[in-house]
Amino acid sequence: MIPIIIDPKTVSMALIGRGEVAGRRLALLDQAGAADLAVFSDAPEPGFAAAAGRRLRLGLPISDELEAVQILWIADLPLDLAKPIAVTARARGTIVNVEDVRPYCDFHNPAQVRRGDLLLTVSTNGKSPGLAVRIKRQLALMFGPEWAGRVDAIGRKRKAWRRRERPLPELAQLTNAAIDAKSWLPGQRPANLRLEA
Repeated sequence: MIPIIIDPKTVSMALIGRGEVAGRRLALLDQAGAADLAVFSDAPEPGFAAAAGRRLRLGLPISDELEAVQILWIADLPLDLAKPIAVTARARGTIVNVEDVRPYCDFHNPAQVRRGDLLLTVSTNGKSPGLAVRIKRQLALMFGPEWAGRVDAIGRKRKAWRRRERPLPELAQLTNAAIDAKSWLPGQRPANLRLEA
């Protein structure tokens, strides 16, 4: 597994689906800021169609419509329809995720807790989605809604600290001191722990 964070403003993405599963994926992509997402459906359920809004393109994509897509999700589409789309997209260099069909997944979607710009993710590499969900629930309890404001606050501080040139170790020390001063994280930080600035 290689965890990466992708800025949805810099890549072309599409979602193909019909109903509840595709709707959940669409909600997560919307929360992540995927405003320019292309959404395709040959038989959209009403809730999915409403959530997709103007982005919805009725029908399954033809080969040319996949040409510019860099990342593709396919959810709750029968495998006999999903498979040829996935094969075509992969041949064009698109990375594909066919929900819960490992042979057609170039990537997996981790369980996630989002608090503003704080994103916590859990993955078991598909071995136990139930375990990932349990850990996600625990993280959601540990990192409540207040963390959105905390990330914004530390971000403002970091911006101010960077007004003059500082080495990364100094920025890390300032960050750690600010976190410790507010007691945002329980327990003591080990002396040798180096947090990213």
